Order: sequence, then structure tokens, then C-alpha cells
Amino acid sequence: MRGYVAGAIGVNCELSNRAPKADNPDMLSRRVHLLLTLGVTVAFSSLTLWASKDFVPPRAENANTYACKDAHTSEKVTAAIDLYNTSPKDNIFITPYHQEGILPVFLVITNDGDQPIAVNNMRAQLVTGRAKMESLTTDDIFRRVAHISGSTTAPPRVGPIPLSGNKNKKAQKQYEEILAANFMAAAVEPHTTKSGFLFFDVSDVKQPLQGAHIYLTGVRDTSGNELMYFEIPVVPSNAAGAGSQ
Repeated sequence: MRGYVAGAIGVNCELSNRAPKADNPDMLSRRVHLLLTLGVTVAFSSLTLWASKDFVPPRAENANTYACKDAHTSEKVTAAIDLYNTSPKDNIFITPYHQEGILPVFLVITNDGDQPIAVNNMRAQLVTGRAKMESLTTDDIFRRVAHISGSTTAPPRVGPIPLSGNKNKKAQKQYEEILAANFMAAAVEPHTTKSGFLFFDVSDVKQPLQGAHIYLTGVRDTSGNELMYFEIPVVPSNAAGAGSQ
């Protein structure tokens, strides 16, 4: 009985010393081709979606309705801000400014008075306990997001900045977005609201919004007199996720 069982086991558990067959070269070639095709398709789809996306500015409400604001009741002018540095709000942009160390701030100014105010020489600063930052110019923003470190003699240009040919198409879209987003108003007429974005370089500042304020100076009335500066606090609810630099 024992010999029978041992023989059975010997037959059923026989090991093979033969090496496994290698994959068919044609099959490997097909797999590599399929993976490359899928990779190219995904990359092209992402590029197509990016190229088809256009910046649409947010609709501004009366500045008095925002959480972060400074109201000058005697002059009937209110300035407010809203941060656009985290998802889903920053999805309106085609450029990931937060990843570039740039803070987008939506500025809203409402004039409820009967006379216009001039903002063409307005100065905006982001002030923290550690640093004081001026709002960036259009060219400053563009050089950062297009990763331009210096000038070049290449013919293609976007705005005043020359570019190499392979960057030109994407950079053109970025430059157009910056122009469309920037706060560009020269005046705020009576009983109207003007809005646009300010951009600040916070790449070298840890927790740039902790205890931060935005100061606006250079706002003038029709007689040329400068209004009292605006001091707009960046409250924690408005700065959620922004201090992770």
C-alpha cells in the first residue's frame, strides 16, 4: 500500500527542468507599440484640452458683500479681495500660478458715491510679518510662468518678450490670460464696480498669508486728492490652504 502511494506521488509531483518559453518577439513588439500609442494619445488629449480652455474672469459682486474688505464710509468706496490659489477656484486659470509661487488675488472696488475715483496710479502691496511684496507687472508674471530667464534674439515674440518657436503657442495663450485677468481699470465710475486680479510673488515666503494684509494706496478723487489707504485683511477662511508654501 505504501509503495503504491509513493509511486503515485512520484508521478503526480514530477518537476520539469525545462525553462519557460520566452514571449513571442512579435507579441512584445505589439505590446510596446500599444503602450507608446496610449501614451501619445493621453499626452495629445491633455494638450488639446489645455489649448481649448479659455480664461473666463469671475463675476464681481458689490465689494461690500465680500468677507475680506475695507469700507471707507465717508467716501462711499469699498475695496475687497478674494483669493484664487486653491481648487476649485483656481481652475478658472489655464496656468497653475500656485505651482509657480504666484498668489492670484481677485480685487473688487465698488464706488457707491456720486463722483468717479481714479485708480490708474494705484499701488498694491501684500504685507506680512516677514515681508512686503509689490504686485507683479504683466511682464514679471509672464516671465515666471513661461520660464524665461533672459532675453534672446529668436524672432517669435509674445508681447514685448521674445520666445523660442516651441514655446510660442503655449506662451501666447498664457500672455493673453494674464492680460485678461490683470486689474487694469483706470477709474471706477459712480455706482459701479471694477475688478481684476493682482498677482504676488510668494515663492520665497513661508506661510505668506499668516497675518497678512493687502494695502492699496494712490486712489484719488476727482480733485486729485488721495483717499485714505485701504487695508484689507486676509482672514483665515479666505486663506485656506494658502500657507502651504
